[in-house]
Amino acid sequence: MPTNHKIPTWFAVPTVLAVLSVVSYQTLIVPENLEGTKNVLTMAKTIPIPVAGPESIEFDPKGEGPYAAVVDGRILKWRGDDHRLGNCSKHKVVPTCGRPLGLTFEKKTGDLYICDGYLGLMKVGPEGGLAELVVDEVEGRKVICFSDKYHFRDVFFVAVSGERSGRVIRYDKKTKEAKVVMDNLVCNNGLALNKDRSFLITCESGTSLVHRYWIKGPKAGTRDIFAKVPGYPDNIRLTSTGDFWIGIHCKKNLLGRLIVRYKWLGKLVEKTIKLEYVIAFINGFKPQGVAVKISGETGEVLEVLEDKEGKTMKYVSEAYERDDGKLWFGSVYWPAVWVLDLK
Repeated sequence: MPTNHKIPTWFAVPTVLAVLSVVSYQTLIVPENLEGTKNVLTMAKTIPIPVAGPESIEFDPKGEGPYAAVVDGRILKWRGDDHRLGNCSKHKVVPTCGRPLGLTFEKKTGDLYICDGYLGLMKVGPEGGLAELVVDEVEGRKVICFSDKYHFRDVFFVAVSGERSGRVIRYDKKTKEAKVVMDNLVCNNGLALNKDRSFLITCESGTSLVHRYWIKGPKAGTRDIFAKVPGYPDNIRLTSTGDFWIGIHCKKNLLGRLIVRYKWLGKLVEKTIKLEYVIAFINGFKPQGVAVKISGETGEVLEVLEDKEGKTMKYVSEAYERDDGKLWFGSVYWPAVWVLDLK
């Protein structure tokens, strides 16, 4: 006769929990696979810098650089040598030191314009030195990147909470007047004009949508959705051919999608989980390097480059293509910039 053997509880319970843990990890946390990508970012050259977070990079009108906006509030120019640090933290954001997040040179004057997360729009001359304030308030609200409520260190909470406080501001250098041209955005990141300067685009990091605002032509003053990109987008850079490179903070997973989609869940996460754990869960405990190229005419995704395992590149904030065929990368967290020879 067959004999029934009862599985001991001490064995069954841990086994079931282990299986559920594996299934939950694979379903909720493992980042999605992106089709048609080129896993070439592992070949990029790493250029260590003595301070974290080169969020944005830029080259001056003479072609020198890159210049990097880093976490201690400075703009560093790379010459292959080391740099001494000031009194600000080289790894953490200190509001009084500022946090430069976006850089662009004015070719005619050589002035460097800086979008600072705490101080507003700043400017420094071609010889460097202390930056001067250009504008810090528009229509009764401070010019603060990401949110009026959250500290820059808590930027991910802006995306998961669904707060629509993002704006795009236009500044007139002649009249020194500034006005809001786009608002009601969720954690918008990056800003770039197209090649003929008829429109500009900005990304919503939480939704992955690329919004377009028309500056010229019959649609001037209106806005629409230009593209949707994989992952959580960051800074945008125009190429010489008129397309755009977008840095991708990380790929998406199911858990991240749920947190962003359902506001009640996002608010629960904000109140109960530390930010570093939120970031870890969203990137699947494995930061990757990803950059996306989209068409400057249609918004179609043309190319996706990645470091699937994050062996070389992590937390890409910006991809900047030069005319010499080299693609430079910045990172919001990592103490390095990278360069990849596309040839």
